Amino acid sequence: MGREWLISLIPLTLGAAFLSIGAAGLRRLSSLRRDGATAVGRIVRHEVSEGSEGGTFHHPVAAWTAGDGRACEHTSAFGRGKVPRAFRVGAVVTVRYDREKPDRFLIEGMDGKALVLLFTVLGALLTTGTVTVLLARLLTL
Repeated sequence: MGREWLISLIPLTLGAAFLSIGAAGLRRLSSLRRDGATAVGRIVRHEVSEGSEGGTFHHPVAAWTAGDGRACEHTSAFGRGKVPRAFRVGAVVTVRYDREKPDRFLIEGMDGKALVLLFTVLGALLTTGTVTVLLARLLTL
């Protein structure tokens, strides 16, 4: 019962963090899909950012008119290394947004669902695997 118990906290902590991030992302996506308003928007430009590895990410900026007449223009949290044709400047897109906080939105087709699912599955695997190993070790002491 030495260091291996302490070392097992690393994958357990990573798994719990990934699972939490993934679950929060899925809850946000589900909430916007279920309760969010839908609007037709247009990509007006791209914000460019650099990733930690030096890669460049293009985040589309969508503009739309909310149901109450407010003009909205917000940058997507999800960017891609290459701008897909469907999200080039001037492209018409479907936007789902929170009526009370329009900066909480997603662009259909660029909502990051695959990334959120990856975090959730990876987190669940790390957490479940680590807990299983810890329980097995505990039962064989």
